[in-house]
Amino acid sequence: MNKQRLEWVMSGLNQHALTKTEDHFLQTVSADFDKNQALTAHQEERLELFYRQKSQLIPNKNRFALKESSPKKAKPRRPSGKYF
Repeated sequence: MNKQRLEWVMSGLNQHALTKTEDHFLQTVSADFDKNQALTAHQEERLELFYRQKSQLIPNKNRFALKESSPKKAKPRRPSGKYF
């Protein structure tokens, strides 16, 4: 894995909420890459799997932001047509 690929994967993962364990793993991988200029095969496999799992999820975005900013207009009710 090269430096550009690692940075791309890390930026994709940082869009999601990470647990303490996941965050610690990313810090360890980043430190190992800075130290050795390479990752072990196991680290690469685990990082790629982790990235694939997280990329299937929706990133941390406020999905309801549009609904909050532009409320829908209430439609007037039509009479039922039955008058007694």
